[in-house]
Amino acid sequence: MLLSNLELLATAPGGVARLRELILTLAVQGKLVPQDPADEPASVLLRKIRAEKDRLLAEGKIKKDKPLTVIAEEEKPFELPMGWEWVRFGEVLDFQGGGQPPKSNFSEVPLPDYVQLIQIRDLGDKPQPVYIPRKLASKFCTTSDVMVGRYGASVGKVFWGKEGAYNVALVKMVDEHQVFDRRFLFQLLLSPIGQSLFAGISRSAQDGFNKNDIEAKLIPLAPLAEQSRIVARVEELMCLCDALEAKGQLEATQHAQLLSTLLGTLTASATPEELADNWQRVAQHFDLLLDRPEAIDALEQTLLQLAVRGLLVPQDPTDEPASVLLQKIRAEKDRLIAAGQIKRDKPLPPITDEEKPFELPVGWEWVRVGDVVELLNGYAFKSEWFKSAGVRLLRNMNISHGHVDWSASVMLDAVAAQSYEQFALSVGDIVLSLDRPIISTGLKYAVIRESDLPCLLLQRVARLTVFAFLSPEFLQLWLQSDLFVGTIDPGRSNGVPHISTKQVAGLAFALPPLAEQSRIVARVTQLRRLCADLRQRLAEREAVQARLAEALVASVA
Repeated sequence: MLLSNLELLATAPGGVARLRELILTLAVQGKLVPQDPADEPASVLLRKIRAEKDRLLAEGKIKKDKPLTVIAEEEKPFELPMGWEWVRFGEVLDFQGGGQPPKSNFSEVPLPDYVQLIQIRDLGDKPQPVYIPRKLASKFCTTSDVMVGRYGASVGKVFWGKEGAYNVALVKMVDEHQVFDRRFLFQLLLSPIGQSLFAGISRSAQDGFNKNDIEAKLIPLAPLAEQSRIVARVEELMCLCDALEAKGQLEATQHAQLLSTLLGTLTASATPEELADNWQRVAQHFDLLLDRPEAIDALEQTLLQLAVRGLLVPQDPTDEPASVLLQKIRAEKDRLIAAGQIKRDKPLPPITDEEKPFELPVGWEWVRVGDVVELLNGYAFKSEWFKSAGVRLLRNMNISHGHVDWSASVMLDAVAAQSYEQFALSVGDIVLSLDRPIISTGLKYAVIRESDLPCLLLQRVARLTVFAFLSPEFLQLWLQSDLFVGTIDPGRSNGVPHISTKQVAGLAFALPPLAEQSRIVARVTQLRRLCADLRQRLAEREAVQARLAEALVASVA
C-alpha cells in the first residue's frame, strides 16, 4: 500500500519529508519488514545483558545500577511485533562526551597526528579550520559514532560522527551491550519515536538534557537480525525518496522553462491580434501550466507587462491621444508654478531609441516619469525628535506591498509637525521605499489611505504625485510590472541597496490616452480576480491532497 501510493504522498505539500518520516515510523514499529521466527528475540538479548551486568558486579568491575521501574502496559505507546521488547533507555544505552578540549591545544594549521575540531555549528557547513592532537580527540568521539545535539537549538538533532573532537553541544550514544545495529540506532533516533526522547527539554543555550531526562523513557528493541533487514529496507526506500525529490526538482525546472517560454510568446506579441492568437495557444495548456502558486504569479506579472505595453485592450481611434494629454499636463504645471505650489522643473533630455523597449500603440507617447509625476523626497527628521505620541512619520520599514504597515511606528510632536506641512501626505498618494525597494516578495510601495493620516514623509521614502490626466492606478500597474522592477537598478548607500528620485524621474514611461488607461486598469482588475480565484482553487486542491495523504499515513502507520 505504501509503495503504490508514493506519488500521492510525494506530491502532497511537504510530501517527501512526511514520506521519510512515515518510513522511519513504520521501521521502528516493526511494520516495514516481516518478522522471522528464527531470529533470536530481544528478550534473550536483555537476559544476556542482565547476566553480564551481574558477572561484572560480582567481580567488582561495576557498581550496582539504580533499578528502573517495571514498564506498565499503559506506558506502551503501541503494540510491538513478535520478538520485540519495550525497554527503558537507561537499560540498554548511555551517552558520553560533550566536553570541550582545552583551547591551549588548538592549532589553526594541520600538524602531524592532529585532527580537525568539528563543532556543531560547522556540521552541514564549511567547518572552521581548527585542529587538535588525535590522542586528545579520541577522548571525545570517533568516526561512525551516533551523535545527538544536547544544548540549545541542537537538542535532539541526530548526526553521524566525524573523526575529530566535538564541543559540549554534542554527545555520543553508547551501546555497551551491542544490542543495536548502529545504523538502526541512527534511524530510531531520527524517527518520531526517537525524537520523543527529547520532547520537553529546554532549547536554551544554557540548558541541555542529562541522564535523568531520558533514562526512563521507552524505546523499542528489535532482534538484531531484524534490525539489519530494517536498515536495508529503509535505505532502499530513502533512495526512492531521493529519486522522487530529484524528479520533483527536475519537473519544477522543466515546468518553469515551459512556463517562461509560453508566457514569453505573449509578451513578445507585437499587436493585439498577434497576442490573441498566442493567448489561444497558451490557454489550451493552462490546466498544466497553472498548477502551482509561482506559475500564477508569473501569469499575473505577464498580464501587467501586457497591460503597460498596450496589448491587453484594443485601442480606440476616438480617444484623445496622449500627445494632447502632455500639452494639458504642461499647462497644469505652469499654472501650479505660477501659483507657487510647485517648483519649476528642469527640462529632461529627449528619450533615445535605445531607451524604448517596445513599439508604441497608436495614440501613446513616450515620456520620462518626471514629465508626468512629481517626486518628493522625505525629510531627514532626527531620531532624537521622535515622540511616543503625535503625528506618525512614514519610514521605509512601514511600506509593505500596496499598503502601509504601522506596527513599528515613530512620531513627531503635533506642534512641531505643523512646520513640515510640505511633507504631509494625502489620501491616494503613492509612496515608494528608496532603500531596499525590491525584496523577494516584490516592490515596496504603498497607497496612502484615510486611516494612515495624518503622517509625514521621512527620508529614504519618496512620494509620487501624478498630475491630472494620468491615472494613479495605471501608474501603480507600471510600478509593479517588470518594466519598472526589472529596469530600476539599486545602487548602494551605506551598504544598503538604494534608488533615488532622480533615477525614477529619468525612466522612460509609455503614456496611453486617458480613456485607455481606465480600460486597462479595469481589465487588469478583472484578470487579477481570476488569478485570486485560481490561487484559492489551488490551495483547496492542495488541502484535499494533504488530507488524503494524512489519511493514507494514518491507515498504514
